[in-house]
Amino acid sequence: MPRTGPASMRGGDAPGPAGLPALRRRTLLGAALAVPHLARAEAAGWPDRPVRVVVPFPPGGSNDVVARPLAERLQAKLGQPFVVENRGGAGGAIGAAQVAQAPADGYTLMVTSSSFATTAVVQKPAWDAEGSFDAIAVLARAPFFIMVNPTLPVRDLPGLIRLAREKPGGLDYGSSGAGGINHFISEYFCQAAGIRMSHVPYRGTAPAVTDLVAGNIQVMITTVASANAAIRDGRVRVIAATAPSPTERGGLPPEVPAVPTARELGVDYEVAIWWGLLAPKGVPPAIRQAIHAAANEALADPGLKRVYDAEGAVPAPGPPEEFAAVLHADLARWRKLAEAANIRAE
Repeated sequence: MPRTGPASMRGGDAPGPAGLPALRRRTLLGAALAVPHLARAEAAGWPDRPVRVVVPFPPGGSNDVVARPLAERLQAKLGQPFVVENRGGAGGAIGAAQVAQAPADGYTLMVTSSSFATTAVVQKPAWDAEGSFDAIAVLARAPFFIMVNPTLPVRDLPGLIRLAREKPGGLDYGSSGAGGINHFISEYFCQAAGIRMSHVPYRGTAPAVTDLVAGNIQVMITTVASANAAIRDGRVRVIAATAPSPTERGGLPPEVPAVPTARELGVDYEVAIWWGLLAPKGVPPAIRQAIHAAANEALADPGLKRVYDAEGAVPAPGPPEEFAAVLHADLARWRKLAEAANIRAE
């Protein structure tokens, strides 16, 4: 982090403009630089009471796994409770509406994922994905993986594409629900590969993975965390990643061979899942920066990295402008795809 304070003065202990000896001022400056999140938080007066962290999905999902250890570390570092509240329903739209309507004071935050953008596209909720929220920070990223039932006579992505072209609509792929993120990324893959497969929506990822293992569907694109046991046991075959992994092997179990990305195999297709931190629109800049700095400090914790590794994810700290750009690009891409593929919510 670049230093923004005054340079060292000749004469060492000569008083400075503030009346403090230079050595003392340098000591205080060094302490502030060593804990930038605390310095910024104190400057903003935030937090001085408990902070609500809304997860707009039921307990136990990947958003929960990202939010809860983050909240624990923010609480430990900043000395105020960070209380995670699950507000599931309507693909995340209900919880997001509660956050959008909350005061923009830094005491209501939301941890959500890429499905936030697809929900905004297909449901057209009362809130606006960009106009109702401040993008605070991307928290983590991970690739999806293209996987098939082992009885399918393909061992790699080119083989899957060849088979799908031989049998247009004859292969079934599963998703967590019509209009959900798995639906979007799978149709996006079909479009990029020039193939047609039949969509089978489920109420959640788990039953879709169960049917993939059983052979009731042949293909699924999802995260490692969503199918970890099946991948580890060889009950599904992973044939490609949807994006480069920020970590070695992308979180695949060590006994499973690493796989190339779709782009490396000649398909112009790349998509990853992100998890991010949002706040109601209009949080004062000083508080917004304090939240961002505290989140980035928490993401540097090695223990948090180990938790995220279990999701096949890696902490991805960056400026709020980067998150806003990622969200904007996702919304544009998914709006275009929803129209082209006639994607609708359940």
